[in-house]
Amino acid sequence: MRKCITGVLLAIALSIGIGSRAQYDKEYFYYVGRSFMIDNNFEDAIRTLNILLRFDEEAYEGYFLRGIAKYNLDDLLGAEADFTTAIEKNPVFTTAFTYRAITRSRLGNYDDALSDFAEAIELRPDLPNAYYSRGVTRLLNQQFKEAIDDFDKFIRQENKVSDAYLNRGVCYLYLKDTVQAYADFETAIRTNRENPMSYNRRGELEMKQQRYDEAEADFNMAIRCDSNYLLSYFNRAIVYSYTNRPMQSLADFDRVLQLDSTNSLTYFNRAIVRSQIGDFNRALDDYDKVAYYSPENVLVYYNRAGVHSELGNIESAIRDYTKAIELYPDFANAYLNRSRLRYLLRDETGSRSDRDIAQRKIAEYKTRLSDSTYSIYADTTHRFDRLLSFDANLAGSNFGRITSKSADNRLALLPLYRFTLRRPDSLQNIGLKGGYRSQREIDFRSRIGNEYLILTARESNLPADSLVLLDKRYARELAARPSSWELLFQRGITQTLIKQYTNAVSTFSAAIDQYPANPFLYLNRSTTRAEMIDFISSIDNSYQRIAIESDPAKRLQNSSSRTYNYDESIADLNKAAKLFPDFPYTYYNRANLMALSGKLPEAYDDYTKAIELDPSFAEAYYNRGLVQIFMKDTRKGCLDLSKAGELGIKKAYEILKQYTAMEP
Repeated sequence: MRKCITGVLLAIALSIGIGSRAQYDKEYFYYVGRSFMIDNNFEDAIRTLNILLRFDEEAYEGYFLRGIAKYNLDDLLGAEADFTTAIEKNPVFTTAFTYRAITRSRLGNYDDALSDFAEAIELRPDLPNAYYSRGVTRLLNQQFKEAIDDFDKFIRQENKVSDAYLNRGVCYLYLKDTVQAYADFETAIRTNRENPMSYNRRGELEMKQQRYDEAEADFNMAIRCDSNYLLSYFNRAIVYSYTNRPMQSLADFDRVLQLDSTNSLTYFNRAIVRSQIGDFNRALDDYDKVAYYSPENVLVYYNRAGVHSELGNIESAIRDYTKAIELYPDFANAYLNRSRLRYLLRDETGSRSDRDIAQRKIAEYKTRLSDSTYSIYADTTHRFDRLLSFDANLAGSNFGRITSKSADNRLALLPLYRFTLRRPDSLQNIGLKGGYRSQREIDFRSRIGNEYLILTARESNLPADSLVLLDKRYARELAARPSSWELLFQRGITQTLIKQYTNAVSTFSAAIDQYPANPFLYLNRSTTRAEMIDFISSIDNSYQRIAIESDPAKRLQNSSSRTYNYDESIADLNKAAKLFPDFPYTYYNRANLMALSGKLPEAYDDYTKAIELDPSFAEAYYNRGLVQIFMKDTRKGCLDLSKAGELGIKKAYEILKQYTAMEP
């Protein structure tokens, strides 16, 4: 029937012609377009509204409705463009400001979103919806107190919307006011007893407070409200495990995997529960799946090694402990466990070596108790078989990716520049470094006198065993010349390449103590600190995820952003920039870290500075292009990507093709 209606509309449009604008009923097109939208038939709604706008380019409400339709089809850029046109046609269109703000918020453009909300509220301060949506944007932007103020204003006018209490409760939770958070979750439930999210939020808080009976009751209610609500099954499974009911826990994890068969976190938790009840073979199957979905996570191999050990698969267990150590060489527990297994295989030399390394790691940990973030895996009292919450991050490394802005792995920042060790190759000779040459850099490499030393963003191509031997050689030479900053710098590089990040930072710091005026030492310490933070963050589960409704009427859903603290790395680059203000790679690296910290305007400025110093800096154009796209300046971003492709970065054309296809 809808296709017939659409066909009639198209026939009318073709028959009346452009010169007959007065003969068509504008209200009829509005009516039909709205009807399609009520039925969630957004494609036909857009086609109908296109007919309207073809005959009346000033019909601002048509642009607005088409923007709503595009939004619901996830065409956010197209929706933003239509809302903008509606505002241009009618500068006092309050609702268009509100919905453009919601769209920009979902795009992560919080500054412009808040500006739009301010316009909408100034135009109509008596309307409550803008306060609600601005509260959500401020929550996502971690402005918790300001968000609470907006939710308060909304609730004073609309006290029957449960999501407002739910979101305000989340704000209180982040401010560590659990009493107010709990009260808001309860009010949300009383306001709407059919909303599973409210029960789930209250249950999560009760679970953290070890009020397991109450948490279980809330998760039961959430499931009763929505039998496909994955989060509540997952959380109830954890409650069952904490209260010694493993079979019920496994049943709920099974249900989660029925709803989401690729959820590696659920496989990980189910493997732990299966291990606890002695079902080691099936636990091993689960860990295999986790290793497939999250191959860079150190805990997967560490825990799977324990299962192999229980099954008597000693060699497989040793391989997994070795893999865990390769991923994180400071992991004292892995050395201790591998030492024990090597002793069982009568490899007394290997066993003794592992035990000695573990004891040294533990001693280092004890001297850095205030630095537990980086030394957690040297703490033998730390357990790694606890169930992880649904907010845990079990994915692999996120470095080089603006994860808060896109789930598309193709949208990855090109990596940092640093001094590393590489054998020469044809690419190295031509490189992507453009025409920039620094005599100071040339003199520095000449002073070091290492034929493999190069400034590059590429990985080292030296074999791992060669790097280990080099590191040992530098250690021996430093024993004779402990104050040689040149040797300290080279050993810092080898320690970084074999992922001994904590030791590498200490070694670079010792080199800086010897030569504090050298900018290149700060550059490399910065990159090592950044790599260390990224590695730890990839296996850290200490952050909370926000998943909330940004507008109850239109179900405009937002998800959280996660950023990491690169302050120390950025401080090193600030120092390097002061010591050598004309070195473009310092600004390029700092731009990357600013982008990964969520500071996109600052990143843009630093990429621009790098390009000013080196107009042929291809990677800077590429990354600046991505940053501009994430800031929703797609046109300029694509121009930068075009320049990066022209300078030799082929993957720029993949992104250009993607965004060209997105243009309305």
